[in-house]
Amino acid sequence: MNMKCIACGHEIKKLMTLENMPSSAQNIPDAAEVKDDHPITLDLCQCPECGLVQFDCEPVDYYRDVIRAGGGTRTMTRLRHEEYARLLSYMQEYGIKGRNIVEVGCGRGEFLRMWQDLSESEEGAEALKKDQEKDALSGQPKAAALRLTGIEHKRELVDEAKKIQTPDKITYQVVEGFAEGDYRYPNGPFDAFVQFNFLEHQPYPKDMLQNIWNNLKPKALGLVTVPSFEYILKYNGYYELLRDHIANYTEFTLQKLFQDNGFEVLEMRTVNRDTIEIIVKKAEPDELTSLRYNGALIDVSALKDSYERLSEEVNAHIGHLTETGKTMAIWGASHQGFTLAATTGLGGKVRYIIDSAKFKQGRFSPASHIPIVSPDHFAEDPVDEILIVAPGYTDEIASIIGEKYGKDVKILVLKTDKIEEY
Repeated sequence: MNMKCIACGHEIKKLMTLENMPSSAQNIPDAAEVKDDHPITLDLCQCPECGLVQFDCEPVDYYRDVIRAGGGTRTMTRLRHEEYARLLSYMQEYGIKGRNIVEVGCGRGEFLRMWQDLSESEEGAEALKKDQEKDALSGQPKAAALRLTGIEHKRELVDEAKKIQTPDKITYQVVEGFAEGDYRYPNGPFDAFVQFNFLEHQPYPKDMLQNIWNNLKPKALGLVTVPSFEYILKYNGYYELLRDHIANYTEFTLQKLFQDNGFEVLEMRTVNRDTIEIIVKKAEPDELTSLRYNGALIDVSALKDSYERLSEEVNAHIGHLTETGKTMAIWGASHQGFTLAATTGLGGKVRYIIDSAKFKQGRFSPASHIPIVSPDHFAEDPVDEILIVAPGYTDEIASIIGEKYGKDVKILVLKTDKIEEY
């Protein structure tokens, strides 16, 4: 490929090669498409100039689109409410009275709708209450009413978002567009922006951040999340890697990217175990310091070992089940589930993959071609064990399995770099 860094243009160096990987996480083949779906080989590389870890490959063809499956879970709703409350608190702290907020990459508006129920969480209710406190001199609320806009590239998703609007709650507008070049967002400029697990898909992150910068008011704030590469390294979770995530950010490389493109970093933290959350403020170039990377390449030898060891462990367990006449299914048609199934050769060895997302059901996992079914399928084709491969949602799914299928089903979980009983 081009062997150039997507963030700074410097030459990149190969860290490791991953074979038998899914070609994508969202182009999920149906029965007619399976014959043309094949695994791919990916080179994981790093830039010694800025430190960014990235795949040296073409991006997936849908990198501009936001396709979500877990947007409505209890876990995600709690997290979004907490983050919205934190953003409002920061806006109050920095004296930003406007509440014109844009989500850059909003899909069907799943997370925009969560603003509508923000008062139902303790943190959200407190933040909204402070917004409505009266100014001692004017007698007016200290903050303006929320005005929400979502930017989404895919026309079909924009149309779906418009159909799901709830008129008796906080309204929002979803428009077709993409954060690149000199594109101007309707309803701007904005007092703040949010973006959730979208930046890691972008092959031109510098262009995206500069576009966002140009659509904000001076001193505007932002809250962004991306998957954490530190999490992958800490737990040797190679199955978190996939072509869709062309960039793999650490806290340092994320901070450097934002500072190099006009944003002061106010805070970073880890949320939901595997995600970096960063809060930033629009700044002028002379207000920012320049971060420099030390040039060292990350040691990924433990990731390589995990890649081989997990395959041996999973297949040994499947072999034991087969010998005793028992069967297994996977819960989670996620990128983790797809990568694990493909790299460990589970095609034909597990009965099916369970997933609640209707648009995935009736299709087959990329590369491994395991059928994807709804949770109700268990009633007609029960299995003895279910392996949960959905980090961040394990407890919620385990609860569903216990309620729907009973206690006789053994629950296994993919934790760090090994399989454990729940």
